[in-house]
Amino acid sequence: MKTSTSSSLCAIIPVNCILNCSNQLAYPCSFSLKLSRGNRVLKVSQLKASFWESIRSGLIKNNSTQVIEPPSSTPQEDEEQEPLPEEFVLVEKTLPDGTIEQIIFSSGGDVDIYDLQSLCDKVGWPRRPLSKLAAALRNSYMVATLHSIKKSAAGEELDNEKKLIGMARATSDHAFNATIWDVLVDPSYQGQGLGKALIEKIIRALLQRDIGNITLFADSKVVEFYRNLGFEADPEGIKGMFWYPRF
Repeated sequence: MKTSTSSSLCAIIPVNCILNCSNQLAYPCSFSLKLSRGNRVLKVSQLKASFWESIRSGLIKNNSTQVIEPPSSTPQEDEEQEPLPEEFVLVEKTLPDGTIEQIIFSSGGDVDIYDLQSLCDKVGWPRRPLSKLAAALRNSYMVATLHSIKKSAAGEELDNEKKLIGMARATSDHAFNATIWDVLVDPSYQGQGLGKALIEKIIRALLQRDIGNITLFADSKVVEFYRNLGFEADPEGIKGMFWYPRF
């Protein structure tokens, strides 16, 4: 999650996931991930095999280098593996003037690119080319958003009162790994648990698809935020590594 001030980044990840960091520095850490769903507790715990063995398990069998062909699937089966979009009222409150404000959670990926750029400006992120921003959203496995909608006391939606106040997205290989990106909440709405809701919803969707190796990048100022959500950095001493063009 991004605060309204910028600083170097630290990659925070659940057990069995790679540690990554900012544009310049790596910060090793260690955490674990636990989530509740109904009466069950979902816990991402360390496998008996090492991290790298768990990653290689899809390619290597009986200690011999043998490529295992994935089972064939029909287009319909592939489509069923995509996370189903959700939309619901996350928060509803009455403002002092009598207006009703609803915070709508959606995982349908409906994001206005200019609204997103405005939200990035509010949290102090550097601007990125709109064409690349649109491509990043389009190629994401899941895009979750929070919109504020204001209605009159009679329940009628007010004109020009819907605005993007939060977003997070995830990319994935649809099998083993996923990375959460661009977690941001409007500064005027921070401290209300909205960032936590975004992360938990994305994690649940990934776990439901049996994607357990989940990584993310975090501003160093919000490492504790992700620690409280159960993330672990630097599992088994693994370090993230980056390559940058030298020109």
